Amino acid sequence: MPSECFELSIEQQFNMRTIELNTLNLSVDQLRELFVEISRQLLVKDNVIRHLIKNGV
Repeated sequence: MPSECFELSIEQQFNMRTIELNTLNLSVDQLRELFVEISRQLLVKDNVIRHLIKNGV
């Protein structure tokens, strides 16, 4: 896999910076909730990709 696949686009970098700024004032509990939700969404994304590959879509 080319190394470019692991690099963020300018738009993605901007989004990361926005997230960083928006999370500066969150409490530990709020950050934990956010982390758990993001982890859940990544697992769902994995399931969707696996389903698409399995079904040749």
